[in-house]
Amino acid sequence: MTTTHQPKPLPTQEITTRTHTADILANARRDTDRYGLDKVFICDVDSHHAELNSWKDIISYVEDPVLRDIAQQMMIHRPQAGQLALSNYKAGLALQDAGARIPHQSGLAESVPDTGDARDVELVRRAMDAMSIDVQVVFPQPMLEIGLHPEKGIAVQLMKAYNRWFVENVLPKDPRIKTMLGLPFEDPQASLETIREFGDHPDVLGFLVTSQRHAGVHRNEYMPLYAELEERGLPIGFHAGPTWEDSMTSTMNRFLSVHAMSFVTCNMTHLTNWIVNGIPERFPRLKTIWIESGLAWLPFMMQRLDHEYLMRQSEAPLLRRLPSDYMRQMYYTSQPIEITDMALLESTFNAMNAKDTLLYSSDWPHWDFDVPGRIMGIPFLDEQAKLNILGGNARKVFDL
Repeated sequence: MTTTHQPKPLPTQEITTRTHTADILANARRDTDRYGLDKVFICDVDSHHAELNSWKDIISYVEDPVLRDIAQQMMIHRPQAGQLALSNYKAGLALQDAGARIPHQSGLAESVPDTGDARDVELVRRAMDAMSIDVQVVFPQPMLEIGLHPEKGIAVQLMKAYNRWFVENVLPKDPRIKTMLGLPFEDPQASLETIREFGDHPDVLGFLVTSQRHAGVHRNEYMPLYAELEERGLPIGFHAGPTWEDSMTSTMNRFLSVHAMSFVTCNMTHLTNWIVNGIPERFPRLKTIWIESGLAWLPFMMQRLDHEYLMRQSEAPLLRRLPSDYMRQMYYTSQPIEITDMALLESTFNAMNAKDTLLYSSDWPHWDFDVPGRIMGIPFLDEQAKLNILGGNARKVFDL
């Protein structure tokens, strides 16, 4: 009788919100070894931490004593308000926390030793170590929805409080952690003061217009902001965000649909206003970054705006070149790369001159994150283009 050895099936890997970051990112570590990424400078231009875990501390930074007291009273008297007081967090967006490839978003629950530092500092360190990242630009999560807050005064106070908390409690803990601070965009004067307060901080690499929001970014009251940033050599970023509350997305019955469309239309709208109103001509040295919209929309916008501009140049009198020419002088973050059709992706990279304009971003710990190996695995990129995208272009933008 012959016996045949039957291999035992490997145990099923279970990932929960309590799984250690290094275990979730085990594939990233394998990529590091495969591609030698420990020897490559990698700058992650878009990642996140869960600021709601520190909401009580952030609220203590609210300047207005009345608002601060209201928030603290909410945390005492309203169930579960400890992470939501004064905020504008939308229940529908919590669908991101489930139903995707990992149960991650804002619910990172892995064990972290109590060192006295903000919990997120250790979580950011673990992600950087797992992905071999040298510099990580860290943003908040729900705070990116601040532009849709119904009370603009609260939005301004929260943005200022978060900025001060982050600068004092997170940035000093690890030299690899950097940020682009969100501007309290509802108040142009407060935004200008924010730039002047933090613009010289070595770990503040630039400033951010958090989106969604319905402000026209071309309005004259914002020109002093752009002039200040240009003078300081600091970039401005537009971080897109999802919303279920715009007129078109309100017709959608799935989070997938909202996620696919609203990020893109958010930055498409702001970029159109930015170019058609001649901001690149008025501030030619101002570096502009479009964050978290994917890349597939860029060739469409280049063709669409060029076509319209050639027929109605009278409505864009400040432009001296085609809109697509200005777009190729801006910067874009990589996540998420629509990589289902390699031929289309290669055309997109060519259209946007990606080797010089694309910045790697992980978007960790969001459910649709990309590890650095994603860039290394793109077959039509040469080695220099990969190095540029993973970190070389960021060195140029941020003077690293």
